[in-house]
Amino acid sequence: MKEKKLLKRREEEEEEEEEKEEEEEEEEEEEEEEEEEEEEEEEEKEEEEEEKEEEEEEEEEEEEEEEEEKEEEEEEKEEEEEEEEEEEEEKEEEEEEEEEEKEEEEEEEEEEEEEKEEEEEEKEEEEREEGEKEE
Repeated sequence: MKEKKLLKRREEEEEEEEEKEEEEEEEEEEEEEEEEEEEEEEEEKEEEEEEKEEEEEEEEEEEEEEEEEKEEEEEEKEEEEEEEEEEEEEKEEEEEEEEEEKEEEEEEEEEEEEEKEEEEEEKEEEEREEGEKEE
């Protein structure tokens, strides 16, 4: 009887030991899983942050490029306007010069016409005087 009891007790102790071991193993596994999950979460978080940073950088670059393009366009526009103005001024100056030349030519022609008329009048007078002398 005593042996039986002892045997039974030993069996119970062994079972308890086994259960205890199993529990410990389970706990360990759970801890490991938790750790892994935490690590994964950490990694994901880091990746997200990196992506976010990259996106922000890209956006900044794009904005800068757009700004530069805009500035360049404005400069070009200004240059074009200046050139147009200069051309306009040159054109006006040329027209004025042409106008002046034309006027000068007309004046010269008028003077020549007047001289011609005067010469003819003088000639006529001389002829008249000669005619009178002959008479």
